[in-house]
Amino acid sequence: MALRVKACVYVALALASVCAWCSVCLCAASPGSSTSLSGLLPPYDELYYRGVRAYFTEDWEKAAEFIELSIATREALLRTRRKCHDECSSAGDEIVPSLEKDKNTLWDLWTLDWIQRRAECIKFCLGRAVTPAGQLPVSLDIEYEFGTRNAYNFLQIAYYKLRKPRKAAAAAYTFFKANPSHLEMRNNIEKYRRMAGVTEDAFEDRERELEKHWEFYDAALTAESSSDWPRAVNSWKECVNETLKQTDECRAQCVVTSQRLPEEIDGMEGVYEKAAALSLSLLACKQACVSLVSMRPGRVSPQEDFLPMQLEHLHIAQYKEGDLKGAVQTLRSLLLFYPKDPESLSNLQIYTESLEGDTESQTTGPSLEISNYVSRALEEKKLLYFGVENLDFKFFDPDLWTPEDIVPESLRESWRAEREQLNAKLKEGEKLLEVDDSGFYAGGPVPLVGVTITMDDETLNGTNRVVLDGVLSQSECDTVIQLANIAASVGDGYKGRRSPHTPHEKFEGLTILKAFKLAQDGLLNQSDAKLLHEAGERARILIHSYFRSHSALYFFYTHLVCRTAIPGHQEGRLDLSHPVHVDNCILEPETRQCWREAPAFTHRDLSAVLYLNDDFEGGELFFTDRDAKTVTARVKPSCGRLVGFTSGPVNPHGVTAVTAGRRCALALWFTTEKLHRDMEREEAEAMFGLEGKEEMEEKEESDSKHAPARSGRSQPSKVRSKERERVSSGKDEL
Repeated sequence: MALRVKACVYVALALASVCAWCSVCLCAASPGSSTSLSGLLPPYDELYYRGVRAYFTEDWEKAAEFIELSIATREALLRTRRKCHDECSSAGDEIVPSLEKDKNTLWDLWTLDWIQRRAECIKFCLGRAVTPAGQLPVSLDIEYEFGTRNAYNFLQIAYYKLRKPRKAAAAAYTFFKANPSHLEMRNNIEKYRRMAGVTEDAFEDRERELEKHWEFYDAALTAESSSDWPRAVNSWKECVNETLKQTDECRAQCVVTSQRLPEEIDGMEGVYEKAAALSLSLLACKQACVSLVSMRPGRVSPQEDFLPMQLEHLHIAQYKEGDLKGAVQTLRSLLLFYPKDPESLSNLQIYTESLEGDTESQTTGPSLEISNYVSRALEEKKLLYFGVENLDFKFFDPDLWTPEDIVPESLRESWRAEREQLNAKLKEGEKLLEVDDSGFYAGGPVPLVGVTITMDDETLNGTNRVVLDGVLSQSECDTVIQLANIAASVGDGYKGRRSPHTPHEKFEGLTILKAFKLAQDGLLNQSDAKLLHEAGERARILIHSYFRSHSALYFFYTHLVCRTAIPGHQEGRLDLSHPVHVDNCILEPETRQCWREAPAFTHRDLSAVLYLNDDFEGGELFFTDRDAKTVTARVKPSCGRLVGFTSGPVNPHGVTAVTAGRRCALALWFTTEKLHRDMEREEAEAMFGLEGKEEMEEKEESDSKHAPARSGRSQPSKVRSKERERVSSGKDEL
């Protein structure tokens, strides 16, 4: 509803502003065409809003039609902007004024004429192909929708409803490429794979051309991992070339900047100030392309030093392949970014010494494309920092390699402080990849009788990992498994559906609250439901003690899950029951980074799995390195075995395929943040007058702190408030 209201308001404002500006009447877009009745491109955001409105009214045909039109119109607009960019180059589009001796003469009449001629050229060029409304900038909401590829999310449902599974599969796959952690879409893709008429070629990324540099990037890293240096060299070269190409394509889209006046510019007095600020706005847009191109689909932050990093990988691959001349040229290109880097200078000396006597290699300079890229960037940065100093212009420099002498002296102190802060964050990020700074330390006591440590950090080849045996007896395991059987028969909400991670297994699940409600309805024994609750409490006490947490530990979520191999679907399986992942961040194996951002459950601190049986094949838990490939440890399930580990990037893990039988386990996640505790569990406890041990421990700790010193006794327990705000916990269908 909010989207539809926003659509109406936006379109009304857009039409009103355009009519006031141009005194023209806009024509509506005709269905089946990406142009208006005048033959010009209409606003693609208006087409998108029409498609979304049709979607919510379940008019699937119109929804698909208008959303496809919005996608096609946007692509046509991007091509038109590029065409105008090229056509208007003769008007000085790629010429930037040079700094004069007297900075006061920087923005002279020639500069003003340059800006005016360029603006007129672009306005005329765009006017031949795009309606006045189509030339207006779109809202941030629309930029987000297309940036996250959400249009394809709507589109895949519309095509599914229209019984066009091949088109639905392509739309789903396109969305999934930018949202790889979207479990629902992963599940949808598996469904499409099983539909009649859908072959593997249907799963195409419709936005592939815009992200080809990432394709080459992944291929290069894969080649490196297998020491295939010739293929790595070719892939890195392709990646560099495609990155430069995509950067140029992005810069070409900045022609739209000259068509509008930002607020800070519009409020300026004086034609020269406005001309300077308008030109700076254009240059800032072009500089921002560094961040846009280096931001992987589905991420919220760019990869720092993306182009220099590629050159570093390339020269090493060339050296490994034996192409020393190529390595010299690439290294000299890299030195344009970091001319004083000691490692690069040392490597260059090694390469040149190896080529001693080869006069051609001694005179080989950096790549012309890289040289032009760097010199252009430096000229633009000089002007932008001049604007920051003299015109109060706001500019965020996307590059870490910007030399200090580019920055005016009056700005250097604050610039250095910002750089040091950014570098500290980056170094801390690198540190987080190597150590676990979660505040937990393995090796604490095991407070429950009969529980033994079977594997620790050393035997599990990792950090903050443990395997404990004897948490449940065989009879207790059998009782908890029986709960899952009963829940599945009466309807657990999952209906024995296929796993979202693999089509070769089905699963049933049960939460504490659901178990207590079934017990309340007389469908299972209250004592059995309480045992499920008690099993979780035992796990929390053990994990809390062993990892030596100094703060209270709350349940984040608890889920009893049984996975069953589907007969006849197991031969030749290469997939996993649960792919390699990290519990509180999005793992990116290619860069060994883990992004602590949505949709990851970032408030998880500790994870645990309490196994209930071993009469099945496969289903082993395994830990990996951050490349998600190098297995560092395996754990075979058995009744009463508890595996615990910190939820962060030091512990990527997955589950091997369950190829026969039924695997049951209690998955548990814990948090130290009370706000994010599992409110459903507390609701379940209230049903039978139970109280979680973490609540009692917290009260005991609080009472002891506030007790009168002379009495030595704790104060009476406080009544827990029933009016606390409910905070929903996310679940992971492990």
